Amino acid sequence: MFAVIKTGGKQYKVAKDDIIKVEKLAGEAGDTIEFKDVLMVGGAKDDGSDATVGTPLVAGASVKAEVLEQGRGDKIIVFKKKRRHNYRRKKGHRQDLTVVKILDIKGKKAAPKKAAAKKAAPKADAEEK
Repeated sequence: MFAVIKTGGKQYKVAKDDIIKVEKLAGEAGDTIEFKDVLMVGGAKDDGSDATVGTPLVAGASVKAEVLEQGRGDKIIVFKKKRRHNYRRKKGHRQDLTVVKILDIKGKKAAPKKAAAKKAAPKADAEEK
């Protein structure tokens, strides 16, 4: 089973026992957190044939994860320069990250669409008359 979750302004496709790095989340190593912003839940097949897509979120779906560590990403150099103006600025940045392990995916299965069957029934009545 897989899910697409949204956290930190990004989307991640996750499955059970996946380890991912996300934007910094509150919590210490060993804490359990729950992602409520689930955009999509799929079955055992990764082809997405039996997937439930939310509008925009899947109602009743959640993903549980365990915080493994709090850390920082690689350094990114930001360099600004304007030629012929003696203007140079060099700045570094390291993003705070949280490493999480996905423990469980709970998804609510979509109910079968009954509205389509009701729309087809009046047409059948009209043909009989």
